[in-house]
Amino acid sequence: MKQDILIGVDAGTSVIKAVAFDLAGRQIAMTSRRNHYATLANGGVEQDMRRTWDDTAAVLRELGEKIDALAGRALALSVTGQGDGCWLIDAEGIPVHDGWLWLDARAAAEARDIAASDGIDLIYRTTGAGVNVCQMRTHLTWMKRHAPELLDRAATALHCKDWLYFNLTAERASDPTEGVFTFGDYRTRDYSDAVLQALDLADLRHLLPPIVDGAVTAHGLTAQAAAATGLPAGLPVTLGYVDIMCCAMGAGLHDAAVRPGLTVLGSTGMHMRFVPDAGAVVLNDARCGYTMAFPGRAYAQMQTNMAATLNIDWVLGLAQEVLASEGVARSLDDLLKGLDDRVMAARPGAALYHPYISSAGERGPFAEPAARASFTGLDQTTGWFDMVRAVYDGLALAARDCYAAMGPMPGEIRLTGGAARSSGLKSILASTLNTPVRTVAQGEAGAAGAVMIAAVQQGLYPDIAACSEAWVTPLLQAPEAPDPQMTGVYDALYEAYVATRRTMTPAWAAMNTARGVLS
Repeated sequence: MKQDILIGVDAGTSVIKAVAFDLAGRQIAMTSRRNHYATLANGGVEQDMRRTWDDTAAVLRELGEKIDALAGRALALSVTGQGDGCWLIDAEGIPVHDGWLWLDARAAAEARDIAASDGIDLIYRTTGAGVNVCQMRTHLTWMKRHAPELLDRAATALHCKDWLYFNLTAERASDPTEGVFTFGDYRTRDYSDAVLQALDLADLRHLLPPIVDGAVTAHGLTAQAAAATGLPAGLPVTLGYVDIMCCAMGAGLHDAAVRPGLTVLGSTGMHMRFVPDAGAVVLNDARCGYTMAFPGRAYAQMQTNMAATLNIDWVLGLAQEVLASEGVARSLDDLLKGLDDRVMAARPGAALYHPYISSAGERGPFAEPAARASFTGLDQTTGWFDMVRAVYDGLALAARDCYAAMGPMPGEIRLTGGAARSSGLKSILASTLNTPVRTVAQGEAGAAGAVMIAAVQQGLYPDIAACSEAWVTPLLQAPEAPDPQMTGVYDALYEAYVATRRTMTPAWAAMNTARGVLS
C-alpha cells in the first residue's frame, strides 16, 4: 500500500487536533477534542497529563475512522503543542504532578527576581529570550523555593509536546526551540551551563532531556502507543518545534526572499519577524521577547502578548451575562455574527483599550506580571460597540507595540489564528501597522508546520525553504492594503496607547497589592 499521508498532532491550549495531509501539503481530514485545565486560587493553571495523552490517542484513533486504511497509508507522524510551562515525570515515566501551563501565574515573584538578578544580561544575551512568569525556568525556580518534593520525585522536565512524544516513542527529548530559549544558547542550539548557573538551576541540569531536531531525527511508534492510537508500531514519529514555530512555518514566515512578519491572533498574540541567520538577530534593551530557531540556519524573533482573542471572548462574555440576566441565551458564535460590520461602524478612539486581560500579566513588549487590561478615555457618549471597537483596536495597537521592539516594520505581515477570519480586524491591523496584511488559506497552520518538519526528515524536501515554497506560497491570499484615511488616526492612537501603558505601572503595582489584601 502506498504511504501517502503525513499526520500532525497539535495539542493546543483549547483543542487537541490530529490532522492528515497528503504529500503535497493538502489537508485531508481533521479530528479534535476540547482540552481541559484547572485554574487554582494561587494563580496556578494545571492540566491532567494522563488525560492529555488519552485525548491525543483518541483523536488519532478517530482520524483512522475518518480515513480508509490510514494505518497502512501513514508515512510519518509529527507532534507539536502549546509552549512554556513544566510537565514533570519520574524515572518510570509517570507524571509527578499535573502539567503547569503557560497560563500559570504563580511564579510572578520568581520572574521578577530573575529579571532583577546579576545574571539577567547573560541569560538574555545567550538565550535570546526574556524572562516571564510562565516559562519552565521560572516554574522550576518556584518549585525549588516552595515545592522541592516535586523536584525530588522528578527525573525529567518536559513541555506539553515533549510529554506526548514520550508517550508515542518512549524517548525523553525536547526540541531546539523550547529547550534553548529557556536554558540554552540560540547560536549553538544547545543547553548552556552558563545560563543554568546564572539561573541558579545548575543542580537541576539532570532534569533536562536531550535536544532532538525533528527535521533530522525520528523515533518509532512503540507497540503500546500503536495499540492506543490504531497506527502501526514503528511508524516514524518526529518531535515538532513548539506550536508557534510550527505555525510560523505553516503560515509562511519562512520566506528568505520577502523576510515577512507574521502575526498570530489566537488565545495569545504572537508577532514575529524572519531572521536569516544568528548574526542578524536584534536584541533589545528591555530584554523581552523570544528568539527561536527554524530547522536549518534561519530564526524567528518574536514578541508575545499574553492574551489576544481572550480579550474578545471576555468582552462578548460580558454581553452574554447581561442578556442571560434578562433570560436571553446567546452563544459566542451568535454574538460574533455580524459583529465586524458593527465594529467597523463604531468610532475609533471613542475609548482606548490595553488588552492585558490575562491574569498572568504581560510579556511583550515588556514583562510585567501585574499588568492588567484597562479602558481609558471614555465619556458619556461612548457606546457598547465603541468599546468593542476599542478592544479590536487595542489588539492591533499591541501588535504595533511588539513590532516596534524588533526593529523596522516588515514590508508585509502574514496573519493567521482564529481572529484572522475577521475582516474587520484584518483591516484595522493593516491600517494600524501601515503595512499590507495577507492571510494564508491554511486552516491548521500549526499541524501543517509540524508535518513539514516530518516531510524534511523523511527526505521529501531538502529543507524547510523548499517545503514552504511548495506547500505554503500557493496558499497566500491577496494582501489587504492599509486605509490611507485611517493610518493617521492609528498613528495618533498609538502615541496615546504607549504613553498610557507607560504611566500605568504604579497603578498595576497598587492594584496587585490590593488584590493580595482582598484575597
